Amino acid sequence: MALTFTGLLYVQIVYIKNMIKMRDDQFAEGVKRSLYAVTTRLEQDETKHFLEEDMAHMETRFYPRANADGSLDLKYNFTTADGIHYDITQKGNIERHTDKYTSMRDIVRGQYLYQKGLLDEVILNIINQSSNRPIGERADSATVASYLRSEFASNGLDLPFEFAIVNRVGAVLYHTAGYNPAEAGGNNMFVQTLFPNDPKNKMNYIKVYFPTKNKYISSSVRFMIPSFIFTFILLVTFVCTIILAFRQKKLTEMKNDFINNMTHEFKTPISTISLAAQMLNDSSVLKSPTMLSHISTVINDETKRLRFQVEKVLQMSMFDRQKATLKLQDVDANVLIANITNTFKLKVEKYGGRIMAVLGAQDSTVNVDEMHFTNVIFNLLDNAVKYRREDEPLELKVETRNVTSHGKERIEIAIRDNGIGIRKDDLKKIFEKFYRVSTGNRHDVKGFGLGLAYVRKMVGELGGEISVESELNVGTKFIITLPITKN
Repeated sequence: MALTFTGLLYVQIVYIKNMIKMRDDQFAEGVKRSLYAVTTRLEQDETKHFLEEDMAHMETRFYPRANADGSLDLKYNFTTADGIHYDITQKGNIERHTDKYTSMRDIVRGQYLYQKGLLDEVILNIINQSSNRPIGERADSATVASYLRSEFASNGLDLPFEFAIVNRVGAVLYHTAGYNPAEAGGNNMFVQTLFPNDPKNKMNYIKVYFPTKNKYISSSVRFMIPSFIFTFILLVTFVCTIILAFRQKKLTEMKNDFINNMTHEFKTPISTISLAAQMLNDSSVLKSPTMLSHISTVINDETKRLRFQVEKVLQMSMFDRQKATLKLQDVDANVLIANITNTFKLKVEKYGGRIMAVLGAQDSTVNVDEMHFTNVIFNLLDNAVKYRREDEPLELKVETRNVTSHGKERIEIAIRDNGIGIRKDDLKKIFEKFYRVSTGNRHDVKGFGLGLAYVRKMVGELGGEISVESELNVGTKFIITLPITKN
């Protein structure tokens, strides 16, 4: 499905790009046709100008002139088909020669028609001579603008444009008010030669660009945009669904791991209690007060252990549903931590390690739930023992000091060890419920993956913050900051 969605998006993108390119080519072709038509019309206008000028000159050669006495001198010259040239002058009054003048004009027209075979050569000569005229006369700005507007409209390009007339070195001779070549962009400037028969050193060009061309081109493929958006939304939805499915799969695996660990944790105290109960059925045991006391102690300790594990699970469940009910009171964090380290000292020394407490905080009164605060410190110390290194004696250090955070006085509690450390990839997830860091071949380390989740939850409930720093095979440092209460 991912490949299908990706392929569909790719096809749509390619289709849109091809449509834009096709529309751009059509646009360019229409502009080129229009510019060619404009230059052709300008050439025709110039040819018409010279032909009308020539006609006017020829007709004046045959126009009769009246004398002072009322007589008329009618002068004309022409060349016959045989190549014979005639110059004729007739005298007389105007009334008598009117009919003759009319017939003479007919002769002139006939002569002009006779010479129409030479018009192509004559027009070519006229155009060559016309390059000496100012470009403003040959291509008037209003006329050029009108021709451009008309030709663009006939080619379906009814949108705003700006143009300029430039010479062969690029100097602008005149331009429209809004002409700015910097706005044209990459392929939006169209150039056409004016009067291509002019000498090369007198060549002029017309430059045209369309400020709204991109908008015009994109409007032609606008109907494809909703389809692309819907396909993209489907792809995003599909990706989110897949991510959610993988997260659910991972959560299921973590919960299965939690159940397996919980079964293991519950199995040991239950087996011990069961064994003690069986021993109580032995009559010889009942007769020994010492043995009875020992069995009673074992049952009591294992029951406490079992209850502690159940409480862990129930506490996290309670915290997920509602805010924890805490019994807050002011306690001295230094005194509390000193008592915890003294109690924990035996467990650390059992593994050949040592624990130190450096209680440097001057203001150490905090408003906490004593039981939960004690559990937080115990959890962090217990993790340090669990994830110790076998090749080096365990070193545990608990420090307190006063710091200023967010403009308020706080106490910082740092618990440092020299254990196996935590990988960077795991540091972001260690406070998640059920998440347990991979310990390689350390199969003896068991747990629910709830300890650090409980720690973060409780520190947050007490108005504090917790962070962790760790380096693989070097050690880990947990830092807790809590607001202090000044007496």
